[in-house]
Amino acid sequence: MRSINDTIDRLAAMRGAASGFGQSGSDRLEDLPAFGSNPGALRARCYVPEHLSPNAPLVVVLHGCTQTAAGYDHGSGWSQLADAHGFALLYPEQQRANNANLCFNWFQPGDIRRDAGEALSIRQMVAAMVSAHGIDPTRIFVTGLSAGGAMTSVMLATYPELFAGGAVIAGLPYGTAHSVPEAFDRMRAHGGPPASALGALVSTASPHEGPWPVLSVWHGTADATVAVANAALVVEQWRELHGVSREATQVEQGAGYRRALWHDAKGRAVIEEYRIDGMAHGTPLATTGAEACGAAGPFLLEAGISSTRRIAQFWGIADPTQGAQRAQPQLDPLPAPSAPRRPTAQPTPRVDSPSNRAPAKDRIGRVIEDALRAAGLMR
Repeated sequence: MRSINDTIDRLAAMRGAASGFGQSGSDRLEDLPAFGSNPGALRARCYVPEHLSPNAPLVVVLHGCTQTAAGYDHGSGWSQLADAHGFALLYPEQQRANNANLCFNWFQPGDIRRDAGEALSIRQMVAAMVSAHGIDPTRIFVTGLSAGGAMTSVMLATYPELFAGGAVIAGLPYGTAHSVPEAFDRMRAHGGPPASALGALVSTASPHEGPWPVLSVWHGTADATVAVANAALVVEQWRELHGVSREATQVEQGAGYRRALWHDAKGRAVIEEYRIDGMAHGTPLATTGAEACGAAGPFLLEAGISSTRRIAQFWGIADPTQGAQRAQPQLDPLPAPSAPRRPTAQPTPRVDSPSNRAPAKDRIGRVIEDALRAAGLMR
């Protein structure tokens, strides 16, 4: 087990990284009115293009730590794509009262169960969007970066009947961490359940028995925040559920990337994995050329390939022959960090009030809380 001091040091480093992170750019999103009991206490934001298609698809987009919904939309370019192809967007947004670094709590047991916490809040937001905008319930998708990528895994596992597809960017598999120290270890691909047990974590998370959402997985080979080995673990978690072999059925070697595809018995591409050569932690972008979409910034990385466009194409909600050459809104680059940054997926724990604990545990708890306050991680 990781030591208390080590965990606190890592949390403090994350706090330092977050303090210098800012996002500018236009806010194209609107607030979604009251949408339910909201047990996860999340904010709901959305984007509905002027020309929303009848029975339009819906894409749920989950930002990374230290990010905002508007900032991630500006960088990733999802609302640009929504304008071009007529689908709606839902942006759940974390609040500092839940997590000081604005991370979705993908490692907290109370937030990653079906019909509980943040997972239920997001489910309620989806229901509100479907009702308000005539969304096609068979074309709902979810994607996210880092902590948002890990939360994407949560949503796909806990509500697989809701989503036609998902895309995990620099994220982690579902249900492998249930505490802050475990979260740090899994980010480095240390410990956790054996690969053979990963699928069962999904199959037991809901009463659903299939069919299962299609999956797109993206990761940079130079990611020092969330180890690239996690990409393979995400694929492995869904591989058996889709009934596909361990070996990919098709491999494409492109300029600066490798794409692997897995097809099911009907010949349908159900899983794809992109590994971006030499890319660090973030969402891969193409900000110039035929695939231009979004604006580069911290953890939104120019890679010569647009994950946003290609994910939408994989899901079948964006025609690759349309939209790329249309006039795009002017996007200013997000400010680059002044120094190399540490993780966007690293978690900050919720610290509950102490109850009736043994005296020794009280002392340990006070030590941890004092250290977290000293690091600026707890009020």
